[in-house]
Amino acid sequence: MKVEIDSFSGRKIYPSKGKLYVRGDSKVFRFSTSKSSSLFLQRKNPRKIAWTIGLAEETVKKRSRKTVKHQRGIVGADLAAIQAKRNQTAAEREKARADAIAKAKADKKKKEDAKTKAKPSARAPTSAPKVSKQQMKGGKGGR
Repeated sequence: MKVEIDSFSGRKIYPSKGKLYVRGDSKVFRFSTSKSSSLFLQRKNPRKIAWTIGLAEETVKKRSRKTVKHQRGIVGADLAAIQAKRNQTAAEREKARADAIAKAKADKKKKEDAKTKAKPSARAPTSAPKVSKQQMKGGKGGR
């Protein structure tokens, strides 16, 4: 003999116990108690009824899905570096920013000096005939 499952509550139905309900479309429903058959026929949702197995499973699932926050490093910075940056004081941060700006300015000045040394003296502009915009577009054409 086979132990069946209640279609509404999800509980076990042992042989020779419970009721069988066959719907018009020939689908069979098994109920362990008149309480579960009554609630099924009232079209109650078993997930909203506290004593059904479906609700118990749903709450267990909800309980297990808690997210846990972890701190870890990312590409280019390990956790220690991130913690050190986070624990910096405002004065340290300001000093680091000022140093970085000064270094960037020095690099830029060096680059410009190198550019001016490499550049030959200003060459004379080539004299091209000046043409107005109207002439470039080509007037009204053979009308």
